[in-house]
Amino acid sequence: MPEGHTLHRLATELSAAFAGRVVRVSSPQGRFADSAALLDGQVLEGAEAWGKQLFIEFPGERFIHVHLGLIGKFDVFTDLPEVPLPVGQVRLRLAAAGGAGRSYADLRGATACELWTREQRDAVIARSGPDPIRPDADPMRAWERIRRSKAPIGGLLMDQKVLAGVGNVYRAELLFRHRMHPLRPGNTLRVGQWQEMWRDLVELMAEGVRTGRIDTVRPEHTPEAMGRAPRKDDHGGEVYVYRRTGQSCLVCGTTVRTAVLEGRNLFWCPSCQRRFRSRAVR
Repeated sequence: MPEGHTLHRLATELSAAFAGRVVRVSSPQGRFADSAALLDGQVLEGAEAWGKQLFIEFPGERFIHVHLGLIGKFDVFTDLPEVPLPVGQVRLRLAAAGGAGRSYADLRGATACELWTREQRDAVIARSGPDPIRPDADPMRAWERIRRSKAPIGGLLMDQKVLAGVGNVYRAELLFRHRMHPLRPGNTLRVGQWQEMWRDLVELMAEGVRTGRIDTVRPEHTPEAMGRAPRKDDHGGEVYVYRRTGQSCLVCGTTVRTAVLEGRNLFWCPSCQRRFRSRAVR
């Protein structure tokens, strides 16, 4: 599933391609046809992301809400001589002409594509945790949930009500970078630990927005610095533990492990991320 940085990059691309332009809105597949007809020929005002949710704004405080889910794709093409006919199951097409050239964007395979009011949009945002990529994010909102919970920090980081936009890659890598076992109870963290993790997450995800990939290894652990081969994986990026089960930790050489938590795979180094043992006196 795309993580938050992907949605923020997509919002920027959509705004650059269509904001302030009259847009033809259609649903070649037909599932969004009625809503598309209400927006067709309107000026697209802009797009923004909150965590893994994408909102495309039109006049009258109307929003196309998109959640890509596991297989969704939203491809944006700009400055074209012609807009081609749709191919495959296109749920939503945005198209604009004039100016520097023709542009279009096709949405396929998304979990959600719906026409929402501002009230619906605001309600979802209110239920979501802070998004580390957004400048208005308040990390203490997430901390209030974490410090009260006995649930594993590995699960809390993936809970979109606690923290918006973090997926399995950022979860695994953040915990490794802070030498924290994924099953450590949230209420055993100190506020200073959380603040350090938040600052790190803000930097990592901002870099993901800039580059379009997730790179989490420090300079001394890059392929060039270590003299190792670059990682080969569909997800791209240089990482410490994500999807490296059975391989040697880049820091200590211990074999990376995996387990399932709440239906998703955990990845960690048992040496660098030792199990938490409470020092409380009983």
